Formats: sequence, C-alpha cells, structure tokens
Amino acid sequence: MKLQERKLYDVTAPNASTGIINGESSNVLNWDDVRFPWAYPLYKNMLANFWTPFEINMSNDVRQYDLLESHEKEAFDKIIGLLAFLDSIQTDYSMQVARYLTDSSLSALMTVLSFQEVVHNQSYSYVLSSVTTKSKQDEIFEYWKHDSVLRERNDFIAQGYEAFVSNPTPQTFLESIVYDVILEGLNFYSGFSFFYNLARNQKMVSTSTMINYINRDEQLHVHLFANIFKELLRENPELNTPENHKFVQRTFTKAAELEINWAKYIIGDKIQGIDIDELEAYIKFMANKRVNELGVERPFEGYRSNPMRWIKIYEDVNSGKTDFFEQKSRQYTKVSTDNGFDDL
Repeated sequence: MKLQERKLYDVTAPNASTGIINGESSNVLNWDDVRFPWAYPLYKNMLANFWTPFEINMSNDVRQYDLLESHEKEAFDKIIGLLAFLDSIQTDYSMQVARYLTDSSLSALMTVLSFQEVVHNQSYSYVLSSVTTKSKQDEIFEYWKHDSVLRERNDFIAQGYEAFVSNPTPQTFLESIVYDVILEGLNFYSGFSFFYNLARNQKMVSTSTMINYINRDEQLHVHLFANIFKELLRENPELNTPENHKFVQRTFTKAAELEINWAKYIIGDKIQGIDIDELEAYIKFMANKRVNELGVERPFEGYRSNPMRWIKIYEDVNSGKTDFFEQKSRQYTKVSTDNGFDDL
C-alpha cells in the first residue's frame, strides 16, 4: 500500500484528521480541533525554544580557536562537518514526511522542525565563519564526502531515508522514523559531549552554548517522532509486529556500533576529560533510552543509567535558571521530564 499525499484542501473532510496516514482531513488547521492532544503543547514548546545564532557573541571563541591543540581542532572541525551534513538531510527528510501526514497539525509541526534544522545548519556556518577562513570552512563542509569513517555512518542514515523517499509506504515510513530517531537522538551525542567537555575546560564556550540550544531542539524533535511512531503502530496494528520490533533493535545496535567507531576515531584517548570507555557506555545508554521511547525492548543488556553524569549540568536548562555558559538570565521552557538523563 502506497502512502497518499495530503490534499491541499478537502471540503468533504473534517478538520481533525481521521488518521495519521492515508486518512481524511480538510487540511485547515484549527489548534482547538486536532486529532492528537499532544500536538499543540509540543508546538508551543518548539516555539518557546526559538533562537538564532546571531544572539551569541563569538569573540572569545575567535581568540581561542587557534589556541586549541591540534587534535582538539581536528575534532572540532570534523564534528561540525558531521553536524552540517546531518541537519542538511534532516531538513529535506522532514519536508518529505510532511507530505504524507494526513493531520494538518503534524504537518505544521514538521514545518517548524524543518525551520529549526535550517537554523541549526546556519549556526555551523556562523561558527566557522567566525573562527576560521572561508577556504577552511569550505573544506570542513566537504569532509562528509571524503572521510571514510564519517561517510560510513552518514550513508547508513541516508540510505534509510532514501528507501522511504523512493518508495513511500507505511512500512518504509515506519523504518525511516527509526533512522530519524537515530539521527536526532543518538548520532549527535558523542559530538555534543566533545563540545560540552571543551566548555567545562573554559574553551569555545560560545560554540558550546549554541550546541546546547541545538541539543534542546533535537530533544523535542525526538519526542515528536517518537509520538508519531507510536501513533502509527496504534492506528495500523499490522505494523506492530515482532519483526518490526526486531528491526528497531537491530538498527539501533548497528547505529550504536557506527557511533562508537566514530567516537574512537575522532575522540579516542586524545581528548582530556573524555574517557572513551565511558563514552561507549554513554552511546549504548542513549540507544537504550531512544528505543525505550519508541516502546520497544532495549537492545543492550544493562546500560540503564548515564555514565557521563557531568553532562547533565550542560544539558538541563530550565525556566528561570541562569545560563551555565553565559551566566545571564534567560527564560527557557522545560521540555519534558522524559528528555533528561534520568536512569531508565
């Protein structure tokens, strides 16, 4: 069964859709008449996270970049290159998904998500244009094509997306969501830990502040796609099979393996403050956490608590708290108690 694209408008259909996919909807958005009660609160949270890179003063990072040790600078550049690739394809994927979500509120959420991914991508350009030359920036944005370790893990995600884009069915859609949660909920996290570790050593703090903002957005994106995944299974019980549960576990296991290989390659034992064994355990913990959020049995035995507890202070930004990086008052919306680093 092929997925049907949402109609531009339908005078015979209700405003609240009759299904998450292949349903009927007028395509008129009334936030007081939507199918999913979690959609509007999530929309408000996403808006509350609004930020732009221009808010962040990069002057200190400009001075510090050339003072980084060679292995720190290499990791900084290549991780930025990785993030630029992931957020670029994520922008396009989310717009592809929006075409097939019957409910107009979910389409609206995808539009906001796509916009946020564009902001993320701009932030990487903003960082690089601040701290290095245009030629070096261009080189960094080409890393994903030529670095074999980076290419392997990126191709893994891209091929999962391509299978859905080229053949949009309920099954390929479901599978693509698994790859999405891997991208937004696992692939970023060894990179995030690198930037947070720099910050706790008073290095590149402005860049780490920006990463923190991106991190908050990605948590909400994971929450959105996890909800869509569970609603898809609920409304289409023929998809809720042991085979698909095994697909989730198998795919996350492979993704964690690729993420660990990348972490050993780019961070290894070269970065003071990051223990590679702890980082490997952290990646497996995050894989367990994300699979559990999809309603599937965790793939890794154990790994129920975060072994890198120091990250929590960088991760958790609640309403009314002082920004850890900039030490000034900012008003944030707490996303969800489910999005922290509590034990599983």
